[in-house]
Parts: sequence; C-alpha cells; structure tokens
Amino acid sequence: MTQHILVVDDNPTNLKLVMCVLELEGYRVDQAIDAEQALAFLRDIVPDLIFMDISLPGMDGLTLTRKLKDQDRFKHVPIVALTAFAMKGDEERAREAGCDGYIAKPIDTRAFPAQVAGYLRGIDRP
Repeated sequence: MTQHILVVDDNPTNLKLVMCVLELEGYRVDQAIDAEQALAFLRDIVPDLIFMDISLPGMDGLTLTRKLKDQDRFKHVPIVALTAFAMKGDEERAREAGCDGYIAKPIDTRAFPAQVAGYLRGIDRP
C-alpha cells in the first residue's frame, strides 16, 4: 500500500518542490496551505506522515501540531517541522510542540527522500 503524506505549507514554491520530490518517490501526497485546510482534510484521513511549516497564516504550525498530538488518532503520526526558521532554539521549540523531527528549508532534494523514509520507518524520532 502506498504511504500517504500530508504537506502543510503556505509557500507555493516550497510546496511544489516538496510535493514533486515525494511524488517522484512514489508517495501519495496531499497538501494544505493553512491550518484550517489541514484540519478539514484530517477530519476524514489519517496520513502516515505530516510535514508541517511552522509559519502559517492564522494558526501557526506549532499550535496545529499541539492540537493534533492531543488527539489519540494522531499521536502515532510523525509530524516533521519543515521550515525556513532555522535559528538557535527553533528545533527545540518544534520538538516541544510535539514535532517528531525538523528539516530546515530549503530542502536538500538529494537527502530528502532518505529523510522521509527514515521518518516513515520511525528512525530519527526522539
């Protein structure tokens, strides 16, 4: 069965790049441009992995991550912060919010597929 990934990002360029890399690797990929759209999507589907931009319009990605991790149906779903915020302390804040991993943008398209596979196998999680 094809693994299902949700990418939550409001930047069209970043979203397109991540989606293209994931689709080339054979994953089923859906997208949301904000927390509201992500929550609407997640009402019906529990993906295998979620990539979460931290800086989203309205509810930010860390708040959305906390909200999802508080629900039993999403506790097991790895959520990886995928963000341009790469300052000291940002990864710690992401992990404190419930993120299982952290990847700084721009992504390294050569390394990204292995990172994704690792998160799906449970590697690189705390």
